[in-house]
Amino acid sequence: MTGFVSRGFKGRRRSGGPEGRVPPGQYVTDDFPVLSAGPTPHTPLEDWSFTIRGGGEPVSWSWEEFRALPSETVTVDIHCVTKWSKLDSVWEGVRVDTVLEAVEHDAAYLTAFCDGGYTTNLPIEDVTDGKAWVAFGFDGEPLEPEHGGPARLLVPHLYFWKSAKWVRGLELRDEDEPGFWESNGYHIRGDPWLEQRYWGD
Repeated sequence: MTGFVSRGFKGRRRSGGPEGRVPPGQYVTDDFPVLSAGPTPHTPLEDWSFTIRGGGEPVSWSWEEFRALPSETVTVDIHCVTKWSKLDSVWEGVRVDTVLEAVEHDAAYLTAFCDGGYTTNLPIEDVTDGKAWVAFGFDGEPLEPEHGGPARLLVPHLYFWKSAKWVRGLELRDEDEPGFWESNGYHIRGDPWLEQRYWGD
């Protein structure tokens, strides 16, 4: 993960957006810019699985099993640390609450791990109670690989690097451990309303 794949990175600006929906320092775009650390993985669905680790025996779902879980369509605003926001984005996915129901745990944190070696850390409270999804659909279509397909984490109330692309599972933890961007200068939590972009913010 030494370089950026940044096609469409800056996007086209438009208005600042409705008051109260766009965090400080953000601009609204109709585009869906792409920013990735490293190349885009292309995992065949027959080889894909999603695994919960750290809650006793690991629990895994194949793609077919995962798609059989209860899912929902949500409309959310997303905010990238590079200062673009996209309003009213429509996703389909499985609530993180649903997959966590498969394990018994009292973990306070988790690490999302992904194809390509990317990781990001999150407090459990930021992904439960209907705040986060494992998303496999965008705008009524299967999620494209450049946007994290076949599945990505969706945590819309935090900066979008926390919505890890190409997610393959969650590792439950008692203590917080920085992921890829957090180990490289980004904020440990990433609340866009507090402008928690980098260490020290």
